[in-house]
Amino acid sequence: MRTAAKLFAASSLAVATVLWVLGLPTSAPGLAAAGRLAALWSTDLLLLQVLGMARIPWLERAFGQDSLGRWHRWTGTASFALLLAHVALALVAYAQRTGTDPARQMWAFLTVYRGMVPATLGLLALVLVTATSLRPVRRRLRYATWHLLHLYAYAGIALAIPHELWLGSDFGTPFASAFWWAMYGAAAGSTVVFRLGMPVWRTLRHRLRVDRVVEEAPGLVSVYLRGRRLDRLRARAGQFFVWRFLDGEGGWRGNPYSLSGPPRADRLRITVKTVGEATARVAELRSGTKVVIEGPYGRMTADTYRGGSVTMFGCGVGVTPLLALLWDLPYGHGRATLVYRTRHAQDVAFLPELEWLARERGVRLVPLVGPRAAPGSWLPVVYADYDDIAALRSLAPDLADHDVYVCGPDPWTDAVLRAARRVGVPAPRLHRERFAW
Repeated sequence: MRTAAKLFAASSLAVATVLWVLGLPTSAPGLAAAGRLAALWSTDLLLLQVLGMARIPWLERAFGQDSLGRWHRWTGTASFALLLAHVALALVAYAQRTGTDPARQMWAFLTVYRGMVPATLGLLALVLVTATSLRPVRRRLRYATWHLLHLYAYAGIALAIPHELWLGSDFGTPFASAFWWAMYGAAAGSTVVFRLGMPVWRTLRHRLRVDRVVEEAPGLVSVYLRGRRLDRLRARAGQFFVWRFLDGEGGWRGNPYSLSGPPRADRLRITVKTVGEATARVAELRSGTKVVIEGPYGRMTADTYRGGSVTMFGCGVGVTPLLALLWDLPYGHGRATLVYRTRHAQDVAFLPELEWLARERGVRLVPLVGPRAAPGSWLPVVYADYDDIAALRSLAPDLADHDVYVCGPDPWTDAVLRAARRVGVPAPRLHRERFAW
């Protein structure tokens, strides 16, 4: 599936380029032709971006959200840059042709050329999406707000279509028309089926409701959920859902939380750190609250386990998918280690479960408690005599032969992964998936 997806993406760009070549004028191509190529590549990448984030199950299983998220950011940046290049090149080319300046030419575009007003509104929508996707801006927004603003990308795509039909020459042949309508149809159809239809169907089928809320540690609560035929949901330990708790105003705002225990036929459990308005509401959920779900998503499951020893690194609430995996993975007795990083001793959660796993399955628990030793380190200050690499070698001299699972804040996770690579853990044995948005 990974190879097929990459071939599809490369082929679509190749076809767009061939269509551009076939549409070139007999004279030497100029700025207008270059702008047209930028527009074709921008459109193709934008549609590929929509397909990549349409939650298509086969792509999810093949790549995982971490890889798809990186592809989404790369294609989004490239598509937006090409779109700006298209606008700039078209303005200059037409201004030169008519002997006017770019500002007057832009006014002429808006007042004379069909489809340019909605296309301009579409451009503004994509500017908004791109601006709010920048990391410094994104960190200041709630997930639900960012997600809502991100939906303007679909409006941007739709508003550009009249401009392409009326002014572009790329729907002029049967083959070109079939190609572009197929790309638009695939993007729209996948979004409708997998982003809208599938969540509605699963929600109605499984009828999840809150059973109870339990405090695990200060600022950390678990939500136990019950529903019908949850075994047919095909959720796996290590995966996550986007959850909407219908508890009143704002209940339709979704937030991603991973499973913190192995899924059962009649029960699921998630664990949430209550750090903001949305998460604080989770701690106040009442029994019987209806739940809307999207998912399951993610590929950090037992399918990635290659056998032998396992070492897991969890920081704060990032321990939750690892705890689910500790219950699920078929490692031998005494072949698993959990490194559990918290700032305070009282933040350590799930002690009864961890004690059971230690007693019955021989899991070794390594708590790392305290403030950070140094910027860029995954160690607490009490281990300041160690560097990151020496600590890993001390923890597991044969770590290069282990499957390594890591989950926590991005800077901490990156520090663990850097050290793991330095001690020789091969990439296929390093398992990490970002759940951050």
